[in-house]
Amino acid sequence: MSGRLVHVGSAVVDYVYRIDALPAPGTEKTASSYARVAGGGFNMMVAASRTGMRVVFGGQLGTGPDGDFLRTAFAAEGIATLTPPSPLMDSGNCVAMISGDAERTFVSWPGAESRLTLDMMKPVQILSGDWVFTSGYTLSYPGSRDTLTDWIEALPAEVPFVFDPTPVIAEIPRPILDRVLARATWLSCNTIEAAEIAGSGDAQTVAIRLLADHCQRAAGVVIRAGAQGCLVRLADGRTQAVPGFDVEAIDTNGAGDAHIGAFVSGLSRGMPPYEAARYANAAAALSVTRHGGSSAPTDAEIQEFLARRVQTASAQDREQEATT
Repeated sequence: MSGRLVHVGSAVVDYVYRIDALPAPGTEKTASSYARVAGGGFNMMVAASRTGMRVVFGGQLGTGPDGDFLRTAFAAEGIATLTPPSPLMDSGNCVAMISGDAERTFVSWPGAESRLTLDMMKPVQILSGDWVFTSGYTLSYPGSRDTLTDWIEALPAEVPFVFDPTPVIAEIPRPILDRVLARATWLSCNTIEAAEIAGSGDAQTVAIRLLADHCQRAAGVVIRAGAQGCLVRLADGRTQAVPGFDVEAIDTNGAGDAHIGAFVSGLSRGMPPYEAARYANAAAALSVTRHGGSSAPTDAEIQEFLARRVQTASAQDREQEATT
C-alpha cells in the first residue's frame, strides 16, 4: 500500500426516506422507512477504507448534532479528521428520497463543509505517497471553491489528484472547473458529467476530448455508465470498455462513490487501470444490492464476487462447448 487517501471534499448527514414513487406536486407520501446516516464524501471514503486504503479527511466538519454524528461515523470506520471542527456552524445535511425503482432524489442544505479558508486547511499536510481526492460538491460552494482550488493547484506535482465532478457540475463556475481539471491525475465521472465538460458524443469520443482539451496532465479518465460498467481512456491513447455486472439493484445511492473509492484503492496498490476499473465495477455492483449510500463492500467481498463470476463464466463456456 502506498500512502493515504486524503479526502478534501465534503461530508454531510443524509436523511433517507424510502417511498414507492416521488409524490406529485402538492401531494404527500408516507415513507416505508427512514434512516439517518453519514453521507456525501463519507461514502467514497468508506469504499477506499474497506478495500484496504488508509483514509484521512481534510475537509470541514461542524459543531453541533450533525457534526458529532459524522465524527462518530468516521471513528467507526477508522477515518481520522485532520482539521478541527468549524466554530461557525454545524455540518450540512441532505434529504434523500429513494423510490421503488432504486432511483434517488436529493435536497441538500450546506453547512460547515461549504466554508473553507487556507488557515482551516493548514493542518492538512500531504505526505510522500499520498493520493488526494475532491468532488464537485465542495467546488460548488461559493465559500469554499476558491480556497480549495488554490490549495489543489499548490499540490506537489508528483502527488496524484483524483476528481469527481458529481451531479452539481453545472453549479461550478467554469474557470474553477477548468483549473481543477487541468491538475487532475484521474477524472472519474458519469456520462452526463462528461458531456457537460466536453460536449456530447459517444463515450470514446468524449473521453478523447476530455484528455486532449481539459485534463492534459491526466494519466487517464474514467466514464462510468451505471450497470453497463465504464470506459477507461489512458493518456497514451489506449481505450477499453470495462463491462459491468448484472445484479438485482435495490438502492443505487452511493454506487458512484463505491466505484471511485475502489478504483483509487486499486490503483494505489499497483493494479493496472483496466484491472482497477473491473475491481471498481464489482464494488459498485455489490453496493447497489444493499441499502444505504455507505454500502461499499470489503476487498474480500469483491475478490469473492469476482472469483464467482469467473467460475460461472467458465462453467457456461464448458456447457457451450459440450453442445457444439
